[in-house]
Amino acid sequence: MTSPRDLLSPGPSVITAGIDLLAQALRDQAVEVTAVDFRPPTVDPDDLAGGAGDADAVLAALATVLADPRRAAATAEAARRMTAVRAQLVDVLPAGQALGLRPGEFLHAGPPITWARASGPMRGALIGAMLLEGLAGDADEAEAKLAAGEGISLSPCHDHHTVGPMAGVVSPSMWVFRLVDPESGAEAYCSLNEGLGKVLRYGAYAPEVIERLRWMSRVLGPALAAAVRTTGPVDITAIVGQMVQMGDEGHNRNRAGTLMFLRQILPGLVTSGLLADDIAEIAAFLGANDHFFLNLVMPCGKLMGDAAAGVPGATVVTAMCRNGTDFGIRVSGTGDRWFTGPARYPQGLFLAGFGPDDANPDIGDSAITETMGIGGMVMAGAPAIVRLVGGSVPDALATTARMYEITETENPAFALPILEFRGSPTGIDVTRVLRTGILPQINTGMAGRVAGTGQVGAGLVTPPMQCFTAAVLALAELVPPVPGTPGA
Repeated sequence: MTSPRDLLSPGPSVITAGIDLLAQALRDQAVEVTAVDFRPPTVDPDDLAGGAGDADAVLAALATVLADPRRAAATAEAARRMTAVRAQLVDVLPAGQALGLRPGEFLHAGPPITWARASGPMRGALIGAMLLEGLAGDADEAEAKLAAGEGISLSPCHDHHTVGPMAGVVSPSMWVFRLVDPESGAEAYCSLNEGLGKVLRYGAYAPEVIERLRWMSRVLGPALAAAVRTTGPVDITAIVGQMVQMGDEGHNRNRAGTLMFLRQILPGLVTSGLLADDIAEIAAFLGANDHFFLNLVMPCGKLMGDAAAGVPGATVVTAMCRNGTDFGIRVSGTGDRWFTGPARYPQGLFLAGFGPDDANPDIGDSAITETMGIGGMVMAGAPAIVRLVGGSVPDALATTARMYEITETENPAFALPILEFRGSPTGIDVTRVLRTGILPQINTGMAGRVAGTGQVGAGLVTPPMQCFTAAVLALAELVPPVPGTPGA
């Protein structure tokens, strides 16, 4: 039988939370203490969603969602579906054929936006797409037609099983990757990566930008299609898992992923009957563009987010994106509904000749990488990235440690060697975000705020808390009434 004396031998183990008074008193008595950094949920008045409720209403909604008897199992199921996806590249084809886009129909990054509210880089990319499609003779004519809106339609990429980096503009003649999850048959699409600097996705539309896009449609897209059809499906999930172990975080660093993809398709390029000069030009273009594989990581994340969507009661985030004006999220339990707040300015490093006054607020669908559990979520495994976005290696380790606090599960397919091969933090839970006050960390590029500028830098950013407070308010409205209570 255990005696009171035995309980104190070899000594008590004490965990404290809140103010440090008790912990310090115990330390003064030579007692080993583990202090937990716990704070009760709070809501800053600035974080309320468009006047949708006050702080008390948000906290009451959070309590209602947490008490939902469906929540734990539903959230676990949504996270399981997310991590079960195996994305394969099966084809490359024109967006008009793949997505049914017609002349004048454009997809864009982020939640829905109009021309009147569009930021500079979004406007620049749309002007460039008009020039590419031959719908205008110059930038002034393109801008006038876009402002008039006649024969023009704008729609989020996410509403078409598609994702696009930065402005994310997709027009009919652009070629897109087609990825599928063989288990479910679900599909996702993304445009081909143009490189860095003055490129359409950053809002540039100079003649060399349009000429590069025409080469991609004339040579690169058909060549990649021939290669993929020759080699057969490319396992993108496997490459993502390898690149994370090789120091890529999959958002701002895709060097290992790009080279592994090039290695995979080169035999198909060589045996496809293409001209040797075209093969050499394509190999040089991909080899010199460390970000090319980003546009394959993103549709992999889109498949994962879509797989987790539509589970009643689940509080997992299935999409995060921005259009340069608004930041938007979707949550599993609320389906396709958007929850938005003002996009923030990234903090980081600028290219030569640019500074903070040149930057546009956060833009792009590429935050799907953080939604799937890589990017800023796995900074610990990509120490080289801190020199690009401004930070330190200890910052990277601390960032990933924080992300485990707001995620439902860990994905063993994206393991981190520096953390003893622990799986990446996956399945951002809106209730954990509100309970901890920790926002998802996003690595991102920075676009110039003036249309036509292009890229001005890269850095770090977080979503506005308004997105998460709005989501919790909406989730609370969907919690079934408890049987036996009034109105049940």
